Amino acid sequence: MKARFWRAFFFSKVKNFPSLKKNTEYRTVYKEGRKRAFRNLCMYISDNGTEKNRLGISISHREGNSVVRHTFARRMREIFRKFNSETVQGKDIVVVAGKKVKEASFDDLLEDYYKLLSGHKLI
Repeated sequence: MKARFWRAFFFSKVKNFPSLKKNTEYRTVYKEGRKRAFRNLCMYISDNGTEKNRLGISISHREGNSVVRHTFARRMREIFRKFNSETVQGKDIVVVAGKKVKEASFDDLLEDYYKLLSGHKLI
């Protein structure tokens, strides 16, 4: 009984996050998209033909262990959620981690993401 309650509680909070899943989707954005880089992040943007933005996150194994990589991914998803309502819709956004992302704070990543969005003229 207890496990069923917690499972239902946990999965009721998780929502379907709009993200890129397949390798072909990432390759399309890399090939056809526009690229900008700023300090800790590199951002690729391309049109996706839908009414929603989708996020793709890429970080190398060299940048750190799984804890570092998943922390970066969680931070980027949260930043994407914060700015998604303000940005132009219908875009695929791929964020690639830079070499010093391990030392970057949440505020640093937030600032870099905002600068890249404004550089792409999405805000």
